[in-house]
Amino acid sequence: MSSSTLSARYWLLKAEPDTRIVKGKDVKFSVDDFEHVKTSPWEGVRNYEARNLMKEMKEGDKALFYHSNCKVPGIAAFAQVSKEAYPDFTAWDSSHPYYDPKSDPKEPKWFMVDLTFTSRAPHFVPLALLRKISDLAPSPQGIPDEIAYIGEAGVASIKTVDERVRRVDLIDMDLVTRGRLSVQRVDEGAWKAINELAKNGGWEDMDLRPGKKGNTIASANPKSKMPKKKASAALQAKEDIDDSEEQAQTELENLVEKVIATATTKGKAKRKREAQAVGEPESALTGERDGLRRSTRAKK
Repeated sequence: MSSSTLSARYWLLKAEPDTRIVKGKDVKFSVDDFEHVKTSPWEGVRNYEARNLMKEMKEGDKALFYHSNCKVPGIAAFAQVSKEAYPDFTAWDSSHPYYDPKSDPKEPKWFMVDLTFTSRAPHFVPLALLRKISDLAPSPQGIPDEIAYIGEAGVASIKTVDERVRRVDLIDMDLVTRGRLSVQRVDEGAWKAINELAKNGGWEDMDLRPGKKGNTIASANPKSKMPKKKASAALQAKEDIDDSEEQAQTELENLVEKVIATATTKGKAKRKREAQAVGEPESALTGERDGLRRSTRAKK
C-alpha cells in the first residue's frame, strides 16, 4: 500500500447552527449538538459534486466542522471520518426534510458518511478572517503581526488565486472561492494553518471588515493589468456578494416554502369541499404530502 493511500486527507463540512424548521423538523446542527452526539451521519447532501467528494472519503480522514448560514460563519470544531460512504436512507423517507422522491432504494443515488467529533476549535475561526488572509501578500511584510505565526506558507495555502496575478505556487482554498458547496476539499497546508489559527488566536483586534485589506496581492505587484481603483472595487463587490449570499438564499427558500405551504393548504381545502359535495369520505384526503424543500446541508 502506497504512502499516499495511508496518508489522511482533509475536508470541510458545513452545518447550520441556528434553528430552522423544515417539514416540522429542526434541521440545525451546531457544534454543541455535534459534541453531544459525538458521531453523526452526514445525511441530506443532494448535490452531485458534494456527494462524490463524500464517496472519496476514507476512514481516518480529518475534517473541519463549519458553521454556515448564521451571523458569524466559520470553523467551530475538528472531526474525523469514522465510516465511509453508504446509502443515505433519508432520501427514501417522505417525512424527512431531505426526502428525494426520485431516489430508489434499489439503486441509491445519494450517500453519506459518519463523522466523529474530535475537539472544539479553542478559537473560533471566522470566515471573515480567512477572506482577510486570502487577500494578503504571502510575504513577511504582507502578514499582520497578529497572525504572523502561520507564516508565508500558511497564507499561500489559504489565499485565493487572484485572476490578475496568476502564481502557480499559490493553492486555491475552496472555502473562499466556492462558498456555497457544503462539502469541500482542504489542502494539507490550509489544514495546518487553520489548526494554528484555532490554537493561537490573536486576531481579535484586527479589522476584518471588507475593504480593509492592507498589503494585498495587487499592491504587492505594481505591474497588475487591472487599475488599482477598479481592482479594489471589484474585490469589495465580491466580498459584499459572498457575505450576503447564504442569508439571501435562506430567505428566498423560506419565502418559497411559505408560498408552497399556502398553495397546498388552499388546494387541500378546495379538494375537501369538492369531496364533501360529492359525498367522498374525508379519509380519502389523508396521506397527502406537503411541498418539499431541502435544508442548507441538502442544497449543495
